[in-house]
Amino acid sequence: MDDHLDEVKAAEEMDRLITDLRHHAELYYNRDAPEISDAEYDRRFQRLVALEQRFPALVREGSPTHEVGAPIAGTPFAKVRHAVPMLSLDNAFSADDVQEFFARIRRFLGLDAETPIPVVAEPKIDGLSASLRYEKGRFVLGATRGDGYEGEDITRNLALLDDIPKTLRGDAPEVLEIRGEVYMSRAEFARLNETRVEAGEAGFANPRNAAAGSVRQLDPEVTRRRPLHFFAYASGEIQGADGRPWDTQEGFLAALKAWGFAVNPLARKCETVEEVLAFYDEMADRRATLDYDIDGIVYKVDSIAWQERLGFVSRAPRWAIAQKFPAEQAKTVLEKIGISVGRTGALTPFAILTPVTVGGVVVSRATLHNEDEIRRKDIREGDTVIVQRAGDVIPQVVGADKDKRPKDAVEFVFPDHCPVCGSLAVREPGEAVRRCTGGLICDAQAVERLRHFVSRDAFDIEGLGEKQVEAFWRDELIRGPADIFTLKARNDRNEIDLAGREGWGATSAGKLFQAIDARRNIALDRFIFALGIRRVGQATARLLAHHYGTLEALREAVLAARDQESDAYRNLVDIDGVGPKVAADLIGFFAEAHNQEVLEALQKELKVQPFERPVGGGESPVAGKTVVFTGTLERMTRNEAKAWAESRGAKVAGSVSAKTDYVVAGSSAGSKLTKARELGVEVLDEDAWLKLIGRG
Repeated sequence: MDDHLDEVKAAEEMDRLITDLRHHAELYYNRDAPEISDAEYDRRFQRLVALEQRFPALVREGSPTHEVGAPIAGTPFAKVRHAVPMLSLDNAFSADDVQEFFARIRRFLGLDAETPIPVVAEPKIDGLSASLRYEKGRFVLGATRGDGYEGEDITRNLALLDDIPKTLRGDAPEVLEIRGEVYMSRAEFARLNETRVEAGEAGFANPRNAAAGSVRQLDPEVTRRRPLHFFAYASGEIQGADGRPWDTQEGFLAALKAWGFAVNPLARKCETVEEVLAFYDEMADRRATLDYDIDGIVYKVDSIAWQERLGFVSRAPRWAIAQKFPAEQAKTVLEKIGISVGRTGALTPFAILTPVTVGGVVVSRATLHNEDEIRRKDIREGDTVIVQRAGDVIPQVVGADKDKRPKDAVEFVFPDHCPVCGSLAVREPGEAVRRCTGGLICDAQAVERLRHFVSRDAFDIEGLGEKQVEAFWRDELIRGPADIFTLKARNDRNEIDLAGREGWGATSAGKLFQAIDARRNIALDRFIFALGIRRVGQATARLLAHHYGTLEALREAVLAARDQESDAYRNLVDIDGVGPKVAADLIGFFAEAHNQEVLEALQKELKVQPFERPVGGGESPVAGKTVVFTGTLERMTRNEAKAWAESRGAKVAGSVSAKTDYVVAGSSAGSKLTKARELGVEVLDEDAWLKLIGRG
């Protein structure tokens, strides 16, 4: 970490990283058009983590470090809301990272250095995550991970897999959700591709793509003919059992096998960090000889009681981590450097490469991040460059082989005007990103904002993809979000003729109108995310939805927060994860007259649903209540207390105000306790708090 980095520069770099990581997550998950490797994404992600650790006051819930990175793919399957979210995993890239994982667990649980922390280590299968729901022992629903909260119903296709039992053996909870990975073996993948090529069809890039494509087939017969397998490794919702019928992760794997599931036979219980790292090295050596792709090792705390105490952060469990394998590399020629313009006006350079096979995948394009990155690596058109990939993505450019540089290669000059609209592209002091100043006159930004609005994690309108949005914008069918919802009315009035457009017909137009109508009722968090407010990602949108409950309450509160001396402003910035910068972006957005017009137009066309509390949250006596913790707790750590409160639907704030419902005071409580008494806020000791939330 740079020693000279101050809070202002750190905030600016964090802004750039968050925008950049969101952009690449969108490309990977929603568009199937990634521009960087897993390794490069992880490098930037870890830089953001490091900044957040050094400057905790700048951390905000909208950061990708709090988000699940698996949005719903664009297929015609029905949507399924997961009863228990399917979250992602944090990553480790070195032995030091693994050591720190164990150290964090010790700190969180308050364990001494002598207490062992057994874990179960499992190879991380590179496939498609799926959730299976069983009721009274019978398979009734199968779904993709999606965005972690909502997936796709692929029950018909999953039911065709031999590895997925249709009826469980032995005793099982009345309701049981099992999570695992659909995959294809390397040998069967090779045979499938040979068959496709012989039939004149394009081959799949890798086994993961083949597996994902196979379970999303509209025709189940196609899925039936594909050689798919399933490894089970986790659970979701459980009802009807007297607690879980296992108390360790190892015991859970044994229960899975008893019920009829296939589990990875290489999973191993490890008693020490040294055993864990030895297992990683062993699997890295055996990786090439396995008949299925793995991209790392997952470590899970063995004790279920400890798993429950550790709980979750917003995007991942605290009790598990994935240690990734290093990236693969190759050399090729960088033919040209191009520039793309994003919805925020950011100019992003990318490399057009002579196609090269890296780790079994042919790649021809990679991001170059920004002009500083090009200058730092001294990358030029015509260079022979080193590229690397980790996973199914287009690789990063690691650097150039200067010995092979053509004599006429010149230093790349980054454009100072937008390549789309010709407006001046400026770089603010301290920023690495150059942005187009064209704003609403820049077609790239307008189109990108509309694409974001209809994207999978926002309104998710089937049949209105990138190409359709661009074409509708170009032909002035839609110029703003509300225009999408007036398409049918204008078509009925013969103001437009959608069916008469090239590539369209009465059937396709009718399906689009139906898809649009289906989204006239939209969840509050999706609506907030769809607005494209800077620094407001999926997690921040959910946080705001959880805190304010309705769109009307959010708008009223944010408009009132323009007065920084007001309770509304203090309430906004006091939300755990929302600080002054996010608040400033929210206030700026809602105060803008044009944006108010957009919101009014949208509310005439659709209904934004109040936030839906987590399962069981509505039954909790603290659901919707604002809680502040102060002092030293004896029976749990502060992080553990916060996690338990949030899991029961409470809002955890960092300071006491008139809107605080409870202050939980441990020993040595200070100014927060004093203020609570001054304001008449109810104060609970630790025992009373635990009794209130059902842990006493």
